[in-house]
Amino acid sequence: MKFAAVENPRSRQEELGQFLTATPVADFMASMFGPLPRTVRLLDAGAGSGSLTVAFVSRCCAKRGSVRAIEATLYEVDEQILDALAANMCKCERLCSDAGIRFNFSIHSADFVQKMSSRLAGDLFSTDPSAFDAAIANPPYRKISADSPERRALRSVGVETSNLYTGFIALIQRLLVPGGQLVGITPRSFCNGPYFRSFREDFLSQFELRRLHVFESRQAAFREDSVLQENIIFHAVKGRNQPRDILISSSSGENGDEITETVFPFAEIVQPHDAERFIHIPSSASHATAKETMDGLCSSLASLRVTVSTGRVVDFRHKDALRKEPEHGTVPLLYPCHFIGGTVHWPKLEARKPNAILDNDETRPWLVPSGVYLLTKRFTSKEERRRLVACLFDPDLVKTKWVGFENHLNYFHASGHGLERTLAVGLYAFLNSTVVDQYFRRFSGHTQVNATDLRTLAYPDRDTLQAMGREMKSLDLSQDEIDQLVTKHLHACR
Repeated sequence: MKFAAVENPRSRQEELGQFLTATPVADFMASMFGPLPRTVRLLDAGAGSGSLTVAFVSRCCAKRGSVRAIEATLYEVDEQILDALAANMCKCERLCSDAGIRFNFSIHSADFVQKMSSRLAGDLFSTDPSAFDAAIANPPYRKISADSPERRALRSVGVETSNLYTGFIALIQRLLVPGGQLVGITPRSFCNGPYFRSFREDFLSQFELRRLHVFESRQAAFREDSVLQENIIFHAVKGRNQPRDILISSSSGENGDEITETVFPFAEIVQPHDAERFIHIPSSASHATAKETMDGLCSSLASLRVTVSTGRVVDFRHKDALRKEPEHGTVPLLYPCHFIGGTVHWPKLEARKPNAILDNDETRPWLVPSGVYLLTKRFTSKEERRRLVACLFDPDLVKTKWVGFENHLNYFHASGHGLERTLAVGLYAFLNSTVVDQYFRRFSGHTQVNATDLRTLAYPDRDTLQAMGREMKSLDLSQDEIDQLVTKHLHACR
């Protein structure tokens, strides 16, 4: 994620998925490495101007420990930054010379993913890949389509992922020797969600996760580049035995700010029986309290006989059937913009989105029969107070036989039909509570809420949810009122 000054810098950053690593962040990453061998073979993939390698070398020189030689291999595809990279490697040579450390480096102006995938796959004309003792990484962040050259290259070595940064990490893991160390800064999005499940399984089966660091501010790590993706730093060691405990640290991201550290059992971070392999990162006392509360719940959606699905209507696939205003032969089409005060308000004619969809043989498979449904937004804005935003679809307020839920919504249902009203209202209170929001933030660092995320949550039992639903006379309660109601009933059911 490094960037050199070029014309049209923002567009070039987005094209390459590269953003600048601030020097304090690079120095902090370098400090995370454990004991290193006398000769360190270092990999910096997507090196940019080389700030991470400079930080690593500076740390080794300042410690004057056992390291006597550093052999650095750097990959950088952006030709406009190669001169700056070479200059920084000359700086590393001087630092090492003064510290009595031998330093060699090689810069490869090549696509790391294509090059290393070819070598690892054993292509006819490729050479064997190098082996490394340490890697420091700030990989490019960019989605890669299923038919992209990068995706095909990664697939050739058994890596299935939808983003370039996880592809980089998966390749680096394969290049490290047993016991080799990786310190990386990446988006936090790989910690949950179905798109990164394959990557998490691969990562956790081959890496021993030793430390995780989270920034309290989304903007902290890459402020100068206006990057709002939530980032984490991790330290991992090539091996198959996860530690009993793991260090979780956090900071505001401001230079010189205090870093808080807490040791957690590894089983609290990656729960042993979680098939999704979500990585939980409790970064505040409220997150720990939320986990304690949620651990006391023993019901799943399946045991409640409730299912959650992603909205069926993908609007761009039904353009000809969409209508701005309701008309004869149409049914309501609901988007997040129809959420107001806990209930669906439809139609919303001033909205930019359509309000209706034709009901015909072509669209009927994507509609659901009218009933009481609980809806949640799949995407929330950065400004919204909660990650989970739930809303009730009430058929008494929107008269229709069929309804369309657009793909930006999740909907809770009973085998494709509506829910019992008191149960739906109880779920509404529970999912809109602060305790669930804080628990959700343990494993989700982005504003997307997938149906898979909602399925993995623990829920109160049916009686407790119905009791909440009966007591909640109005959906338009304040956050404090919702929290008080939920807290009272969760304590009562223990």
